[in-house]
Amino acid sequence: MKIKNLRNEVHDVLTNNILPYWINRMIDCQGGFYGRITGNEERDPDADKGAILNARILWTYSAAYRLLRKEEYLQMATRAKRVIINDFYDKEYGGIYWALNHKGIPSDTKKQMYALGFAIYGLSEYHRATGDKEALDYAIRLFHAIEDHSFDTEKNGYFEATTREWNEIADMRLSEKDANERKTMNTHLHILEPYTNLYRVWKDEKLKQQVKNLIELFTDKILDPDTHHLQLFFDDDWNSKYHILSYGHDIEASWLIHEAALVLGDPEVLAKVEPIIRKVGTAAAEGLTANGGMMYEKHCDTNHLDNDYHWWVQAETVVGYFNLYEHFGDEDSLQKALRCWEFIKANLIDYENGEWFWSRRADGSINRTDDKAGFWKCPYHNGRMCMEIIERCKEQ
Repeated sequence: MKIKNLRNEVHDVLTNNILPYWINRMIDCQGGFYGRITGNEERDPDADKGAILNARILWTYSAAYRLLRKEEYLQMATRAKRVIINDFYDKEYGGIYWALNHKGIPSDTKKQMYALGFAIYGLSEYHRATGDKEALDYAIRLFHAIEDHSFDTEKNGYFEATTREWNEIADMRLSEKDANERKTMNTHLHILEPYTNLYRVWKDEKLKQQVKNLIELFTDKILDPDTHHLQLFFDDDWNSKYHILSYGHDIEASWLIHEAALVLGDPEVLAKVEPIIRKVGTAAAEGLTANGGMMYEKHCDTNHLDNDYHWWVQAETVVGYFNLYEHFGDEDSLQKALRCWEFIKANLIDYENGEWFWSRRADGSINRTDDKAGFWKCPYHNGRMCMEIIERCKEQ
């Protein structure tokens, strides 16, 4: 009964709280979507338009259409597809621009592999939902661009970023809070995720090899074998000198790595992965608090704890622990997922305006400093959480 209630509640939040917000508030009549809405619900029509936001809108509404078959979701997905292909795709050099200005002209032309990955994720999902050949063709183009320009053929893994012309770039950081290293956990996770989704619809042998390779990079290089937390930043030789625990990434990676192994369908890979991801789930639980929420991160060298409750971390916590319950019958993980969902309902969902707040601070106040919608605040984490639960609970 608890699982049935969970499914019904997330279905309601998805269809009445998350998805309508972006349809009603973010469509830019001049083209595509606005770049930002502040934490105080103020639309910023002059804000830059980020590749990540547009690619995540594309993925979210494609997946929603695949699952729920509502025409308005297809219209949103198709609008996002056109923006990605017509405006963000670099017709001269290939790849995806990092940002456009509010008029749709490229404002930051660097090639961040994270952005190419999310474009693949969205385009492959659009093809999965509709059978559209154009979307698949562009997803495949972007796969080859990552492999040709980012893959380290000597020491394995993927470099973070290049210039527009695919040359070396001094500042490779994904955001200001990141270390300027050439290889990161975050980008590898969000290359694994779209490669897995692309492999669902395009059974290419090289893609298969690279999905398997990415899984092994996580189990053999990125994961700390002693703590079962993910390491975040690496040099070319896979040395990590940063001691930061990102609880949300731990639990998100646990289910995305598992998903990749399941889609890959290699029994040996799955047999290796499944005990590991259960240990990752146990390690991530160090960030859970008595109220059911998951803290953001811990800097081990200074013992500084960022104990804010970010929207995306809570969403991934629900999926990650539900995944451990679903596949291994772990009742304790089910309780973790259910408690976190109760925390989300009480603390993060904006029942007045729609969507979720960026975070609830450790002191209990709502974070209105950060965006309600923007470069990084997208409908993907919370929308995906709802859709994952809906799909996983079909048989319950």
